[in-house]
Amino acid sequence: MKLGVVFPQTEIGQDSGAVKDYVQTAESCGYDHIVAFDHVVGANPGSRPDWKGFYSNTDMFHEILVLFGYISAITERIRLVSGILILPQRQTVLVAKQAAAIDVLSNGRLRLGIGVGWNQVEYEALGENFNNRGKRCEEQIKLLRSLWTEELVTFNGTWHKITDAGLNPLPIQRPIPIWMGGSSDSVLQRIGRLADGWYLPGGTDSNTVTPMIEKVKKHARDSGRDPREIMIECSISIAEGNPDDWRQSVLERMNLGVTHLSVNTMNGGLSSAESHIHRIEEFMEMWKSLTFRIER
Repeated sequence: MKLGVVFPQTEIGQDSGAVKDYVQTAESCGYDHIVAFDHVVGANPGSRPDWKGFYSNTDMFHEILVLFGYISAITERIRLVSGILILPQRQTVLVAKQAAAIDVLSNGRLRLGIGVGWNQVEYEALGENFNNRGKRCEEQIKLLRSLWTEELVTFNGTWHKITDAGLNPLPIQRPIPIWMGGSSDSVLQRIGRLADGWYLPGGTDSNTVTPMIEKVKKHARDSGRDPREIMIECSISIAEGNPDDWRQSVLERMNLGVTHLSVNTMNGGLSSAESHIHRIEEFMEMWKSLTFRIER
């Protein structure tokens, strides 16, 4: 199992030095990857009495692809993971270009996690259609993989048209891995057919997750794929308890067949970048002691 950290988007603040200290500590501790959430604009709940979104205009988010460009320059090994980039609210060819650039500059360390999202306000602000985002996402994935593997692309789809044009430079990884997030039946089918990996929804218990995993495997088999090719990542929140609780949560996720795990320090009552750093150091110590016992 690969262990990563969830970049504390909403709590780390604007200080670039704090961002640098956090990601370099994560790398020096031995974490495999760093996962960052994606939001471009936040809605004002004050003008929307029925607003039920997870985030609003008061929640800070560093722009995810710019952030990865910065992180790639100050690290050497840790992988960069979007978890998740809301793909249908962005221009596909531009995402392909940006992702390829990050992959080149990081020497092949990008994993692109994508999803269709829930925030209609954001789609409106970015000028994209919220209502066809699922089907459009499938065409986007096909186009992304073509742009990342072919020097010249001719593509005539429902929403995209390219005539004998291509990216330069192409990414190191050809193609860049595409993972997906979500849990609806349509998303689980899409994961089984198209994704290299899947981000399990946070806070979901094993009784709920196990049938979902079986659905993904079935959709993979129905599409002629080997289900074992689809990796699975989930997260553990430090708010779940103490190191003993974390240890039990890790073991439960191992039993589910999870291949990647990330520790989330947000919403854990931490007040500074330094406290987030301390917690990922503490989690790594627990992880090392656990893996030592398992290996023995």
